[in-house]
Amino acid sequence: MNERSQPPMETADMASGTAAFPPATRSGLLFDELHEGAVFSSQGRTITEADITAFAGLSGDYNPIHTDAEYARSTPYKSRIAHGLLVQAITSGLASQTGIFTGTTVAVTEMIIRYEAPVRAGDTIHVELRVVAKDPEPTPRRGWVRFTTMVTNQRGERVIDGEWLTLMHRERPRPRRPA
Repeated sequence: MNERSQPPMETADMASGTAAFPPATRSGLLFDELHEGAVFSSQGRTITEADITAFAGLSGDYNPIHTDAEYARSTPYKSRIAHGLLVQAITSGLASQTGIFTGTTVAVTEMIIRYEAPVRAGDTIHVELRVVAKDPEPTPRRGWVRFTTMVTNQRGERVIDGEWLTLMHRERPRPRRPA
């Protein structure tokens, strides 16, 4: 599966504020269905002023590079920029919306994040995930999958480079019986 893969996505209802998401009936990919070299691309997501303001309030990070336009004009960036962790959080959501992780991920145990360029309100980002390594340990029911992540903006500029280490199911989890 070296070709670019993307599951079908439902359309977004921007008027109500809901984002695109995979159909509820879709299941993610299992460890044995992920092959080294496979590439998965997300849809785009535009970062808004509201996102930056809400993240500042949620995180408590009111650094003026994110919150003060006058201050930001005096920096090398010349304008406010989004929090790096906000961009990473949105990246995680975009990756989830591809559907490859739905119901098949046990845990993301490591994220390596390298910030390459600033993201501003109005920028549209998307993520490309590439399977670069697999390890069938730690059990016959689970295995490790390492992805490289590349987040780019609408101009194709790389804004984040990274890696994720995920623990994936090798078989579909069985539904639990009600107690």
